[in-house]
Amino acid sequence: MHVRTKLAVSVALALGVATGCGQTGGDAADAGVSAAATADEAAAGAAAMRGAAAEPADAAAAGGVADTAQTAKAAEPAAAGDADGDPLRAMAAAMFGTIPASVDELRGKPLVAEQVELGRMLWFEPRLSQSHLITCNTCHSLGTGGADNVPVSIGHGWQKGPRNSPTMLNAVFNAAQFWDGRAADLAEQAKGPVQASVEMNSTPELVVRTLQSIPEYVDRFGDAFPGERPVSFDNMALALEAFEATLVTPDARFDRWVLGDDSAIDATERRGLELFVNSGCASCHNGRNFGGQTYFPFGVIARPGAEILPEGDKGRFTVTNTATDEYVFRASPLRNVELTAPYFHSGQVWNLEQAVAIMGTAQLGRELDEEESGAIAAFLRTLTGRQPVVEYPVLPPSTPDTPRPVAM
Repeated sequence: MHVRTKLAVSVALALGVATGCGQTGGDAADAGVSAAATADEAAAGAAAMRGAAAEPADAAAAGGVADTAQTAKAAEPAAAGDADGDPLRAMAAAMFGTIPASVDELRGKPLVAEQVELGRMLWFEPRLSQSHLITCNTCHSLGTGGADNVPVSIGHGWQKGPRNSPTMLNAVFNAAQFWDGRAADLAEQAKGPVQASVEMNSTPELVVRTLQSIPEYVDRFGDAFPGERPVSFDNMALALEAFEATLVTPDARFDRWVLGDDSAIDATERRGLELFVNSGCASCHNGRNFGGQTYFPFGVIARPGAEILPEGDKGRFTVTNTATDEYVFRASPLRNVELTAPYFHSGQVWNLEQAVAIMGTAQLGRELDEEESGAIAAFLRTLTGRQPVVEYPVLPPSTPDTPRPVAM
């Protein structure tokens, strides 16, 4: 098949013909229809990406993932398109797009500077945890790719969390949050770890008491959320969301190449992109975040062993209680993936090439050889963008009214 025709077929399939993955490219990439596909449907999608026909998955079975086109609005640079006659670049612009320099709006309203600044302080605020030791940054370290680089995070009382900590970089572009998509947006997500007994082990009431006991926080909440009772658990979450919306990583080598810089990727990385599309990876990992939009069974073709896919963690089933959602997870976003090992929700694979090979076998039914896995991994490393530079804040002191920490 001629390369232009082959790429055109791949684009059409990845844009949703194969598995109902939803719209892709630009803001449409972030719309993300929910697709809690059955194993048979997802397997058909993988086959379609290799050249066979398949029916769209039934998006109505998904359980209502939020449309993040309504959540985040970014200033999008112009895509290179087909102007230079490179069909691979045109395909990449259409299927994936680029990460913008900034996000300007949430839910149709401009980001508020006072909320962003308050959120920055709360991101590093240990007193949101009952022990006064754990912060958002503990498990989502902005110095290590927005994750913590261990299989599972350590929380209150040295407890181990159930899943690998996903990166918060570019998370604003995901259709839903957490591996199982149980939070519709970043504000909802922010409330979960604060209350989880295995993480920060606090309560909304304790958080509000703590923040109200510190005059500087009372003033900052008043500036960020003018109203009768600005200090609230909901406003804490909204401030964290506003800050997290700024944690984007533009200017990846892939993005520079899409926008016309031929020198930004080399021949091996280009080969990896072609394999990524033509092998079927892009049927699940599409949109500007290369994933984060839809759900698929882990083990469409061949289920990995229990060390990678623990039998006790049934994924999205715990959210929907639908049998077909057993071992279904959100397609992981792949931006900055080289920074976020170990991989998968179990955090049991440390090598990116190995992770690619496992996905080939489990999701595509294809044994990727060493050259193919290496090329795809090389391409994925071009997705590392410019990391956000965040100054560590000086936090206000506690007062005699501030609740005391509970020992770990």
